Amino acid sequence: MNRLNVVLALLLIVCALAVIQAQHRSRTYFVELERLKKQAHALDEQWGQLQLEQSTWANPARVDSLARTRLGLIAPPHDRVHIETLAATP
Repeated sequence: MNRLNVVLALLLIVCALAVIQAQHRSRTYFVELERLKKQAHALDEQWGQLQLEQSTWANPARVDSLARTRLGLIAPPHDRVHIETLAATP
């Protein structure tokens, strides 16, 4: 009986240590998850800002203005403009 008590006490200690380790691992994973959620939120904000910036830089009126002022480009005369249309194929 004495030997059984020692074995059960050792088994109880091992189980307690396993529970402690599992709780620690769980807390560590939770902290990592929260950090990654915060990082994902920051990246989403940055993505939105970049999309807004892209739409600002690619605004046709802005591009036209820069082409005229910085590059000296002008629209061609109407007699030099020829618009092609694609014929629908059956």
